[in-house]
Amino acid sequence: MKTLFSQYLKGDLVIWIITILFLALSIVTVYSFIPVLVKIEGGSPTHYLLKHLMYVIMGFGAMYMIHKVDPKYFSKVSKFGYYFAILLLIFTFFFGKEINGAGRWVSIPFVGLTFQSSDFAKLALFLYLSKLLVKKREKLNDWREGIWPLLVPIFVICALIFKDNLSTALLLFMLSMAVLFLGQVPFTKLMSMFGAGFLLIIVIIGLHNSLPGLNLLPRYDTWKNRLTNNIETDQNIVENAQALDARRAIYNGQWLGTGVGDGKLKEYIPEAYADFYYASFVEEFGLVSSVFLVLMYLILLFRIIRIGLASKNLFETYVCLAIGLHLMAQASINILVCTGVFPITGQNMPFLAMGGSALIMACVSIGIVLAISAQQKNATASEPIPAS
Repeated sequence: MKTLFSQYLKGDLVIWIITILFLALSIVTVYSFIPVLVKIEGGSPTHYLLKHLMYVIMGFGAMYMIHKVDPKYFSKVSKFGYYFAILLLIFTFFFGKEINGAGRWVSIPFVGLTFQSSDFAKLALFLYLSKLLVKKREKLNDWREGIWPLLVPIFVICALIFKDNLSTALLLFMLSMAVLFLGQVPFTKLMSMFGAGFLLIIVIIGLHNSLPGLNLLPRYDTWKNRLTNNIETDQNIVENAQALDARRAIYNGQWLGTGVGDGKLKEYIPEAYADFYYASFVEEFGLVSSVFLVLMYLILLFRIIRIGLASKNLFETYVCLAIGLHLMAQASINILVCTGVFPITGQNMPFLAMGGSALIMACVSIGIVLAISAQQKNATASEPIPAS
């Protein structure tokens, strides 16, 4: 086993093991959690399993190929990736495929698969922002030369995502602020940017309510209902049924779970295989396994941060920190939604939820981290051994 990893899989061994375990677990759990999808969309469980398996293979293949790339190329292609993300988001804005009332997806011709453009845009922004932080490092006290070049890319990407995916836009904005903080952007300027973003959201919502004919925010009522339904009252008990079923599923799981395939409430939770993945997991695998699952994410975050901090290249450091925070934030939000702490959002469990662009881009992100780790190991191995 060690020979296999050292010969074919470079970089951090622990990250490889955790990611492969996650992908293998996703195949089992998705097959178990999709009865509600079969009931709503039709088809057979085997069809959805094969579709997810295709995404898993594509994700692992992308991770494997990218982990062999020299990390210096990530910085070189970051600007191209950012502008391509803008074009992709604009295309999605006008021609995106609508699923569950939101036009977030691009249909891939001939293969019958869909790709959520915001998943690519998030990683592209992190790469480009990391490059700009290095480039503008000596100008971070100057608004014109240092801050605006950082702020504009964030606002452009978040604005293009905002219309159909509020939770992703807000999460991306907050993570971008965190990356800027780690990049030593002055705190006062960060607060100014945060305030500007908040005011911009208020203005857009105000325009939407004042000029409903423009339909600036077609999913505004959905967002509003999710926020209000998170507070349990006699009036919203029906509307909040899926969130309540998620909490009941967690309760039914007890310590050891009902067993794989034996969960009952997963058949009534609309997104049991994605947005409510954690609730379905606890129901069938139990609280003990869920604690182990969280521990695996924490170990993954620790290893990514350690690789980032060990790098002598600031760009690599910022990229690793951004990727680690993003993956952990997604997992944390999914858990908090399922336990009723957060209102319902569209954030699923990285690597584990039913496959698609989110799974592929998570694997691509890990591939970047592994490439950086592999370079560090090569540099260490090539260092001369000091004479005793």
